Amino acid sequence: MDELITMVDDPDARVRVSAFHALACDRCKGDTCAPGADRVLGPAVRHLASDPDPHVRSMAVELVGKFAHTDDRAVAALRTSQAQDPSPAVRKKAGRYAPGGTVYERTVPRSRVRTA
Repeated sequence: MDELITMVDDPDARVRVSAFHALACDRCKGDTCAPGADRVLGPAVRHLASDPDPHVRSMAVELVGKFAHTDDRAVAALRTSQAQDPSPAVRKKAGRYAPGGTVYERTVPRSRVRTA
């Protein structure tokens, strides 16, 4: 995982996209444990806010979104991206992962699901 985390800062945008995808995608990791927010949220938030490539920012949304239920930094980053990202596609995707969005609602942990 250390090498994969390092790859999010690669100069090649294609490498950064692949690294963010691999970190965010549970299927790609197989039986390997996903790294926690302490290791990946900071770099993901940084790239979501300032990476020059919209594809990288789009993949960073997915990784940041994994922590939207548990970390206020993730929610703030998604909301900022939803409101301010120069790419309409990234803004739309951030909205899906932010509270109230379709992905956010679909991924609410069972312990947080409210019953009437």
